[in-house]
Amino acid sequence: MSLAIRLKRMGGKSKPFFRVVVVDSRKKRDGRVLEYLGTYRPVESGYNFDVKVDKIEAWISKGAAMSNTVASFYRKAKKTTS
Repeated sequence: MSLAIRLKRMGGKSKPFFRVVVVDSRKKRDGRVLEYLGTYRPVESGYNFDVKVDKIEAWISKGAAMSNTVASFYRKAKKTTS
């Protein structure tokens, strides 16, 4: 099974937010989730995302691949915690 760390869309029509999730890469965007790793709120300004860096690193060690957007959140979050 190939794993992906990507965004899952939630919220209403004009109030979107996303969850950072681990899924089987062959599943749909909003398909069954293995674990929730954070959130992203594009409507808010400033620091509008929250990710669990330690859990992302654990899933990467298990072979999960990140999407480009999640990778940028991961890099930014890792900078702020260091």
